[in-house]
Amino acid sequence: MDVIEDLRARWVRTLVAARGATAPGPDPLPYAANLLARWAEPQRRYHTTAHLAAVLTHVDALAGYADAPDLVRLAAWFHDAVYDPERSENEERSARLAERALTEAGLTADAVTEVARLVRLTVTHAPSPDDANGAVLCDADLAVLASPPDAYAAYAAAVREEYGFVPPAAFRHGRAEVLRHLLSLDRLFHTPYGTREWEAPARANLTSELTRLTTNAP
Repeated sequence: MDVIEDLRARWVRTLVAARGATAPGPDPLPYAANLLARWAEPQRRYHTTAHLAAVLTHVDALAGYADAPDLVRLAAWFHDAVYDPERSENEERSARLAERALTEAGLTADAVTEVARLVRLTVTHAPSPDDANGAVLCDADLAVLASPPDAYAAYAAAVREEYGFVPPAAFRHGRAEVLRHLLSLDRLFHTPYGTREWEAPARANLTSELTRLTTNAP
């Protein structure tokens, strides 16, 4: 099974489980097609179907910490479904898309509200201490920061490609500010697994990238 077929199957399982196997609702496949087309848009270099698949895999690994893992999975599907690197309101537009699509797809109002809340949480990646679902989604989304060095370098290069319209000096400045902000946080990860397995390598990667950016600046 290739990546797209696997994602399509994951979507169907998740949507059916989230609305209830016996609950009425439209065919899940057109929603999968719409979302997968969004994740494959040409302006994307990092926020692609590969990123979606990685986040869903991390959610699966962390699912035991979530109160409603299927709603977290749906939030992962929608968290960058609307993505334009030249705009700043992608998370809000993605949350609104989730509200429209999931209501039509047969989820309860409470479930739709929770998915949209989780999507909006990815603006800050700062869940409250009692937000189990938020902790899982945020950790899954940021797990890339703890990648092995070569994979992290590929991630950083893909981010730079997405912002290819930004001049080099401006990108270095902006990216350095993002890295400094992340390094200033008391914690990057909020689940026990994320704290134990990902915090240290993520900080090492962020520090190395920041050093490269600032050392190589003209």
